[in-house]
Amino acid sequence: MTVAGTVAVYWDFENLHAALCEEKEPGSYGLADRRFKLQEPLVDVQAIVDLAATFGSIAINRAYCNWQFFGRYRDALLQNSMELLQLFPPGAAAKNGADIRLALDAAEDIARHPHIATVVIVAGDSDFMPVAHKIRAAGRMLVGVGTRKSTNRHWAKSCHEFRYYESLLGSAAAEPAAD
Repeated sequence: MTVAGTVAVYWDFENLHAALCEEKEPGSYGLADRRFKLQEPLVDVQAIVDLAATFGSIAINRAYCNWQFFGRYRDALLQNSMELLQLFPPGAAAKNGADIRLALDAAEDIARHPHIATVVIVAGDSDFMPVAHKIRAAGRMLVGVGTRKSTNRHWAKSCHEFRYYESLLGSAAAEPAAD
């Protein structure tokens, strides 16, 4: 399903990066000596931006992360006019800060900006199911993007379309989720 109009893209950036780290070396990302250091770039930012652009003009392109460890993505993020939201976790075990902020911003943006026709959420966890219901209830199209191994199947099914990150790189066929 494609809808012409403007697009809002919301990235749980560390979620995608962590999933790619885990695929490369299982168990590695959870280790403090690996997680809390400068990260090697693994995410093909342009592939996701290109997908989002197929749904219309990108009006919002916002990524949530603790950016102190992701400086090596600088050029790719700047080239794609990404708005970076810095999240400092209150502790090493803090979870869901990006999820909550992303969901609140997406809900607020669809309420304030009626011209947004499509919302793209780049994340794989089921924490985004409540905002998916809000987006769909507002009559907007929801597209999810996440990795094949770490994406929650219920989250994928809650989207109008779901694209596996790997399929954007040409390694597998796109598998849209059922409506």
